[in-house]
Amino acid sequence: MDYAVGDIVRLKKKHPCGSFTWEILRVGADFRLKCTGCGHQIMVARKLVEKNTKEIQKKVEK
Repeated sequence: MDYAVGDIVRLKKKHPCGSFTWEILRVGADFRLKCTGCGHQIMVARKLVEKNTKEIQKKVEK
């Protein structure tokens, strides 16, 4: 899968705040994700993000 900073990913499990979507802030061996519901940020291994991604919404280029 092709991930980029600014993309929104929908994961299989929801965050405790109720949101399924996360914004990608950093890409590499680890991803920094920000919950679109409450703004909480986490670092997650690339392998886990790739495994749990249901859909990617690409960032719109201006």
